[in-house]
Parts: sequence; structure tokens; C-alpha cells
Amino acid sequence: MKKWNLTLALFFGALTLTYAQKVDFIEYDLDNGLHVILHQDNNAPVVTTAVMYNVGAMDEEDGKTGMAHFYEHLLFTGTKNIPRGEWNNIEAANGGTGNANTNWDRTYYYEVFPSNNLELGLWMESERLMHPIIDQKAVDTQNEVVKEEKRQRMDNAPYGKIIYGDIYNHLFDKHPYGRPMIGYIKDLDAAKLEEFKDFYKKWYMPNNAVLVVAGDIQIEPTKKMIQDYFGPIPKGNLAERTKIIEPERTQEKRVKEYDANIQLPALVLSYKTASMKERDARVLNVISTVLSDGKSSRLYKKLVDDKKKALQAFSFSRALKDYSVYVIAAIPLGDTSLDDLIQEIDEEIVKLQTELISDKDLQKVRNKFENQYVSSNSSVQGIANSLARYYMLVGNTEMINKELEIINSITKEEIREVANKYLNKNRRVIIDYLPESQKEK
Repeated sequence: MKKWNLTLALFFGALTLTYAQKVDFIEYDLDNGLHVILHQDNNAPVVTTAVMYNVGAMDEEDGKTGMAHFYEHLLFTGTKNIPRGEWNNIEAANGGTGNANTNWDRTYYYEVFPSNNLELGLWMESERLMHPIIDQKAVDTQNEVVKEEKRQRMDNAPYGKIIYGDIYNHLFDKHPYGRPMIGYIKDLDAAKLEEFKDFYKKWYMPNNAVLVVAGDIQIEPTKKMIQDYFGPIPKGNLAERTKIIEPERTQEKRVKEYDANIQLPALVLSYKTASMKERDARVLNVISTVLSDGKSSRLYKKLVDDKKKALQAFSFSRALKDYSVYVIAAIPLGDTSLDDLIQEIDEEIVKLQTELISDKDLQKVRNKFENQYVSSNSSVQGIANSLARYYMLVGNTEMINKELEIINSITKEEIREVANKYLNKNRRVIIDYLPESQKEK
């Protein structure tokens, strides 16, 4: 009887968890084209106000790179009504925090406040959109900040080019994903003030953005505040985008990349894969997990634990709007050559292409994705980010509630099929990632 009661308890507990994980939201458009998404969660007195703009590094022009990431910093300078340098002080004085981040596809800003300061968060984000400070002093100040960030995160970070995508120039010959997300410092140094202003005018407008308010709110009063602060902002003229098609690679390419911050080389296998909008992108996430997520994964267990040929082995799929990037990497141990690592990794890829993974491996993957899903939606800040991303980059906000369902529906046969579709040798670029000391004179 006790066992039966425990089973029932677990069953109803699982139902409760599934129900709790569903994210309820409403979405609508203002007359000026601003898309609004509201998520009400009154469990804690916290609210996130976030704005994602449909502009990233891929939208920059050759010779004028770095603008998208630069604005991530520049728009914290201040506005007509927020004194220069006071943005962070206002947040802190009102119990809040805020930040921003950029990638190739979008730029994202957010504020987190106690819910009684919701109006303050909305006002600050509307100020950022209406009349920020964009002058030479702000540009010069933030230029130094960007340079320091580049030095810390990329130039001085071991294997930083792998993590931050500075090796994508070897993978993309035409598409702007091949440019560094942070841009080229020489372009920022050469840019004139009017060029910075022109970039803002081109992309920062309500009809090129999504506003998300998530947390301890009441829907109708929040709608009124949004209308009051964002409604008067005029619609802009959206820039025309030309979709750039990256030709399919038909022959394996091998290149060398050098890093002054490493002593041990690394092998990097990189592949252009499916857009984040496509189901295949999620299957590749599953494949990445099978290959190298955790010490029980195939590559780690084989190369690091069993054969002791690698100090580290990892892979990841970076989901982007037009194409995604799949990377497999390993750092050799001892006398192991990079060619040895290629052979060992290729054996595991062939297994995925010819054999079905076990039920145990598939369930392990599903468990990991469920944990990730629960973790990403465990805070209103995480939910706000997900809602904005699914709307703007995937084109379907409801995907926040379908993602886990899709992962759980992926079959063993599908994993084998996608491995065959994307992980062929003729589609990849092999990068010998070497210490600077090995560079030929």
C-alpha cells in the first residue's frame, strides 16, 4: 500500500512539475510596431524588463565592423534625462541590476528590479530607445572599454578564438558569420561619430525590437505603462536585409590558426549546420551531448579516460539564425598527434552515422536537456531571455513550451540520419590550433 501511495505521489508530482514548467504569456504589437510579450509570475517580488533588437554583428558592413557590440556598451552611457555615467548608479540605488549582450544575430538589454520599480525599468529602456547620449566623448570612452574586453576575453584567453567564434572566418567564405562578433578594432578606431549615429538610426527603432516584461506584474496596469512610455516613440524605416547564402562545402579544408596564449595545440573540426529554426539544429545538440557533454560522453571517455590521448575533449553546437556552427575539439596529451585525434574522433562519428545509440544513452540525453530546460526557466530573467529569443530568432514564441517536447521526440534513427547529413568529411574545416611559437618565420 505504501509503495502504491509513493507511486501515486511521484506520478502527480511529475504532473505538477510539467504543469509548472509551462510558461504562460501574452503578446501583442503597439501601433509603432514594437512587439510586446508579458509573462506574469507573482511568486517573487521581482520583475525583468528586457528589449531585444534585431541587429547583430552580421548586419555590419565590411570596413565598419564592431558597431553592434559597441552599442551594447555605448547605450549605458546615459540619455537626455539620465546623466552621463549614472545608469548603473540609478539601478543600484533602486535595488536593481542590468546588463546587455550581443551576438551575430541580435543585441539584448535587460533590467532586473524589485517589482515596485517596474515603471523605472520601463522608463529606462524607453529612454535608451528615445534619446541616448551618442557623442564623441561617449564613443572614445567606450572604445577603450571594448578594447579591454577584447584583450581579456579573446586576445589573452587561452583557446579564446574557439570559444568566441574568431575561427569562423575559416568556415564561412561569404556569410558575415565569418567576421568576428566583436568586430575589428581598426574599424572602430577609424569610424567617425556620424557613422555611429547612422548605425543607431538604421537599427534602433520600436518596429525592430521586442519588449519582454516578466515577473511580478499585473497585466493591464503593465500594458498602460508600456503604452505611456513606448507608444509615443515613432516607427522607423526598416532597413532591407539581403539574405546571404553560404555555398555548401564539397571538399574538406585544413588550415592553421595560432594563439600566443597556449602551450598545447588543439584540434578543431568545424561544420556549418542547420539554422536554429530547424529541427536538425536540435538533433545536433543531442549529438553534441552524446559525443562530449560530461565525463561519461563518448569522446571524453575514449580520448581522456580510456586511451589517454587527450587532455580535454569537447564539442558544442552554436545555434544561429541563418546557419549554426558545430565544433568538435580536443587537446592532445603526450606524444599524440592531431592526426591521431582526427582518426579517433572520426571513428566515433562513423559510429553515430552507422549505428543506433542505445536506449540508455538516449534517455541520459533527454534527462540532461530537461535539467537545462528547468534551469533556464527557473528565473524570470531566464524566461524573459527565452521569450525574446524564440520570438525574434526562431519566429515562434510558443517554442518556449515546445522545446523539451521536440527534444524528447527525437529518435535514434533521426540522430543517425542527421549525423550523416552534416558530419561528413567533405563538409568540414579542420583547424590546427597551434601555439604562436610554432608559427613559421
